Amino acid sequence: MKTQIKVAENAGFCFGVDRAVKIVYNILNEGGKAVTYGEIIHNPNVVEDLRKRGVRVLNSPEEIDSLENTAVVIRSHGVGEDIYHRIDSRRDNGVVCCDGTCPFVARIHNIVKEKSEQGYSIVILGDESHPEVQGIVGFCKNVPYICSDSAALCENLKKILRNSEKKVAIVAQTTYNISMWEKCSRIVSAECPEAEVFNTICSATAHRQRSAVSLAQSSDLMLVVGGKHSSNTVKLFEICKEYCEACFLVADAGETDEDEILTRLRGIGENITIGITAGASTPAYIIKEVQNQMSEILKNNDEDFNFEEALDASFKKIYTGNRVKGYITAVNNTEAVVDVGTKHTGYISLSELTDDPSLKPSDVVKVGDEVDLIVIKINDAEGIVNLSKKKVDAMVGFDNLVKAKAEDAVLEGTVANTVKGGLIVIYEGTRVFIPASQATARRDEKLESLVKKNVKFKLIEVNEQKFKAVGSIKAVLNAEKDAAKAKFWETVQVGDKFKGEVKSITGYGAFVDLGGIDGMVHISELSWNRIKHPSEVVKIGDVIEVFVKELDKENNRISLGYKKDEDNPWVKFAESYKVGDVVEGKVVSITPFGAFAQIVPGIDGLIHISQLADKRVTNVKDVLSVGDDVKAKITEIDIDKKRMSMSIRELLEEEGTTDTEETAE
Repeated sequence: MKTQIKVAENAGFCFGVDRAVKIVYNILNEGGKAVTYGEIIHNPNVVEDLRKRGVRVLNSPEEIDSLENTAVVIRSHGVGEDIYHRIDSRRDNGVVCCDGTCPFVARIHNIVKEKSEQGYSIVILGDESHPEVQGIVGFCKNVPYICSDSAALCENLKKILRNSEKKVAIVAQTTYNISMWEKCSRIVSAECPEAEVFNTICSATAHRQRSAVSLAQSSDLMLVVGGKHSSNTVKLFEICKEYCEACFLVADAGETDEDEILTRLRGIGENITIGITAGASTPAYIIKEVQNQMSEILKNNDEDFNFEEALDASFKKIYTGNRVKGYITAVNNTEAVVDVGTKHTGYISLSELTDDPSLKPSDVVKVGDEVDLIVIKINDAEGIVNLSKKKVDAMVGFDNLVKAKAEDAVLEGTVANTVKGGLIVIYEGTRVFIPASQATARRDEKLESLVKKNVKFKLIEVNEQKFKAVGSIKAVLNAEKDAAKAKFWETVQVGDKFKGEVKSITGYGAFVDLGGIDGMVHISELSWNRIKHPSEVVKIGDVIEVFVKELDKENNRISLGYKKDEDNPWVKFAESYKVGDVVEGKVVSITPFGAFAQIVPGIDGLIHISQLADKRVTNVKDVLSVGDDVKAKITEIDIDKKRMSMSIRELLEEEGTTDTEETAE
């Protein structure tokens, strides 16, 4: 019997579901607390895994009211507007909304909200009980018409026309049956041609259904993998069943009914094709497990099985690359001896037991252990087979990598060494390549400094055919930085004080790292004195205390202050000087309209051109130069605007008056 197992081209996680699931796992991997409004995904395996990690499922709006310091994740199906308002009302209790609504669903929300506000009657093609449809209804400003099929659509169109509702907008649930949508579209064109029709079926859903139909048409038996409560999975099952009578809906590998599958396959003939497809809420690793399970079922139930032939074959069917089970019969200082159930004696050298040079064989295995092994060399003449345990460990580790990639999980491994172009990280016995561009947050950081260190990383590529995995340390560092930014923006207030390191300096200010967030101290905020460049006050690497002056959360900009009010020279000046006082100073700048003289450090006063002398002055430079010492009378002080005016003219006139009075006497 020749059997082939085919997996549909478009099977498993869609973009929207993948995005929502990643949001939850990212929160957990960063140490946060999360709940989901409704099950994040209609897949019991994923939901159970999240439950074990402490993620609670909310099933009613009232449950939001008691939450504290928690992220509420909106699943890809979306929710009504009232849920967003309810979550927002708990903001002061540390409750934040993490919106995982699929962008395709969000588009429907925008359509029905806009059209219903414009007075349109809204028609929704979909399942009234489905959470996606309930969420869409929650954005309608009037009561919509919900139609499950073409018959319901015809009935509701009659009501709409009977009520003379002229403006009609029609949308569909993203996972709606494509053939039914096409049928409904023809009905609308004939019965209500003026209606505005929006094809809102997700393109991924369309591709998934078409590839499932194509595979079902050429298969003798179909397996549809996914949750029994998943709308798109159930629709896939119904579609496939139209083209392949032997069709099964299973949640995972554990639900494959071996007896029923084999019963359906008997009598088909020599060449059998088994097709596998999966709903949008089914992770890749579950599809893989079902595929492997089917392979095992077929292998273990070959109708031509003969015990005598199998017994004879047991002495021959062991080959290089073969995966076998063995029992440890002896352990010494250099290797372990294994019974693999054939006429061969198996040996596992220390180098094939572990990559850790500090361990001995007895540290890894003991007599009586059952271990999975890979055959690496056979010597039939001597009856010896060389085996590897670490290669199997690597395979198991790789399976875990496949699962981790699907969940976008953060993993931890040890940097083994540097190679051309990057690093090698060992995770559960599996090698993961980290490109140099993904190894560090900064380009100037040396890769050698990471060798032998434990690092966190995410997978950016897993090639199951080539047994290769590529990861990114930088992605985790960036995610942690983004989390720090999010937390910062949640709590920061104007006036908050921080200690930060000066990261860079420009001609107009200094940028300070507040812990993953950069803020800028403008040159005018660095000193009360006049400075030409920020480097006169601070340098790169300085740790300084700053405070928040302004926040622009929309553009993620922070303006910082450095100079302190208590050091304000104007405050000190006001305590010692008043209008009418005669002061001495030095000219620090000249303008066409006057000269500025510094009285005390940080305090400059303007002597207007009309107040420079007791005669008409047409050019300031004819009277004063920068660096000249002057004596003048204070005529105005404005502390709020940091301005002071002075007059040499008044002082000269007063002195002239005094001289005249003395002469007269």
